[in-house]
Amino acid sequence: MINLEEIKEQEIDLDKVYDYVEFPDKISGRCGNCNSAYFKSSVKGGVFLCECRDCVMKKSI
Repeated sequence: MINLEEIKEQEIDLDKVYDYVEFPDKISGRCGNCNSAYFKSSVKGGVFLCECRDCVMKKSI
C-alpha cells in the first residue's frame, strides 16, 4: 500500500490511475496535483474514473 507522504515526496505519475482511498484530495473537489476544479468523469467496468482536464491526473473512486 502506498503511503500519502511517499506520493508527496515522489513526482506524480500522470499515466497511473490513483485510488482515491490511497490518495484522497488535499482540498475537496480539487486536483491533488495542480489544484484545478475542472474534471471529466467516466464509468467503465463499474469503476468511476475522475480525470483532471488541466494536468490529466486520474483517480478511481
